[in-house]
Amino acid sequence: MIIDFHTHITPPHVVQNREKYLTRDIWFEELYCSPEARLVTADELIAEMDRSGVQKSVTFGFGWRDPALLREANDYVIDAVRRYPDRLIGFGVVNPAYAQEAAKELERCAASGLRGVGELMPNGQGFSLDNERSMRPLVEVAMAHHMPILSHTSEPVGHLYPGKGTVDPGVVYRFVGFFPDAKLVCAHWGGGLPFYELMPEVMRKFHNVYYDTAASLYLYRDKIFFLAGTLMPNKILFATDYPLIPQRRMHSRLVLAGLPRGTLAKVQGGNAARLLGLKG
Repeated sequence: MIIDFHTHITPPHVVQNREKYLTRDIWFEELYCSPEARLVTADELIAEMDRSGVQKSVTFGFGWRDPALLREANDYVIDAVRRYPDRLIGFGVVNPAYAQEAAKELERCAASGLRGVGELMPNGQGFSLDNERSMRPLVEVAMAHHMPILSHTSEPVGHLYPGKGTVDPGVVYRFVGFFPDAKLVCAHWGGGLPFYELMPEVMRKFHNVYYDTAASLYLYRDKIFFLAGTLMPNKILFATDYPLIPQRRMHSRLVLAGLPRGTLAKVQGGNAARLLGLKG
């Protein structure tokens, strides 16, 4: 089974009225001001999955700052999962800056069948992942419902790009110190965090941390699939960041990396199935 752990869907009316929404969120404007930056609906994601041989996708809306826009995005994901229950696994996005309101919205998402939290966008949403006080209400709800938390993370060095942000390995390390029992998925290879797990104290502390491969083709040489997959075969999650990168393109690069068959099976779907408690 191939599971894409990181895809974005957008309500049709937002896709059709992009210009209007650019003025409502600075982070959305930074990422989607260019007409070449694609926005897709749930139906378009399903069509991409069919073309690419992807059985299931974890999907979520944009990480808006405004709680009203987040609720609207979550409603669309809830509806999409109900229409495609065997194909889509929905996550709910909330803004921890609104601590109790975020916790209440996440409770609603869990009751509506969503299976995780994210993708959180700390820089765009105006909160700090390593602020224990603001994060605790959200984390407690997520843990109560066995929901992994997916957060945007980025590299402290290297080239700049729209939406890079400042959620680097140090921020993640502090979050894990506050919430060691929370299941955390670091998008975009955790800003290089898999290699810090060669340090014994980090490996011990990060027993509940996973890493997705989203947007990898824009960040790292393909050798990272083999290196990180060999280093921690049980913690790497195949992910594309679709529609940023086509699913078939990313999967073919993963396959060509030369991982052993058993490790490839874990990375492309087995680890995600175990983390999400999927049967079969």
